[in-house]
Amino acid sequence: MPLLEIENLHVEIDGKKILKGVDLAVNAGEVHAIMSPNGSGKSTLAYVLAGKDGYEPMAGEVRFDGKNLFDMAPDERAAAGLFLAFQYPLEIPGVATMTFLRTALNAQCKKRGEAELSTPQFIKKVRDAAGKLGIDQDMLRRAVNVGFSGGEKSATRFCRWRCSNRGLRCSIAGRRLPCTTRAPRWIFWRRRS
Repeated sequence: MPLLEIENLHVEIDGKKILKGVDLAVNAGEVHAIMSPNGSGKSTLAYVLAGKDGYEPMAGEVRFDGKNLFDMAPDERAAAGLFLAFQYPLEIPGVATMTFLRTALNAQCKKRGEAELSTPQFIKKVRDAAGKLGIDQDMLRRAVNVGFSGGEKSATRFCRWRCSNRGLRCSIAGRRLPCTTRAPRWIFWRRRS
């Protein structure tokens, strides 16, 4: 069973048809890039998956881990493992990246009915994820995205996703991807267990 399965998805925004019968299946561990011209619906697809207000499907089905995604509120989608990352994330002055990350992870744990991470568990998880991504520990002590380069913003997004330890990452990649290719505008994948 695919991790994400989209069947015949139609979306209309302000009377304009944006998505017209999208079909997509993403299995665990696979990488999928969606490439298309500007204005063709890549962001609309991500917003529908994330549950953004005003982005309602007109027809079609989306299943995430076998569950109807449209039966889930946005916070339930996040707790289930759907992660939406933006190319230009907001800066949050005064909030350390580690504090932000711990709050987000514990909110997901709480939503799933799991125990919150203890301080030692959290620090181990972050150090492991940061180490695998080559992220300097000092960067995680800085305020969220404040003064970060594009590469540092991308690295911290990957770290947040890896720490969540589950699910699908939908990333607005733009022209700069955290890999050698420059063509895709979107990339979806799931971390292998």
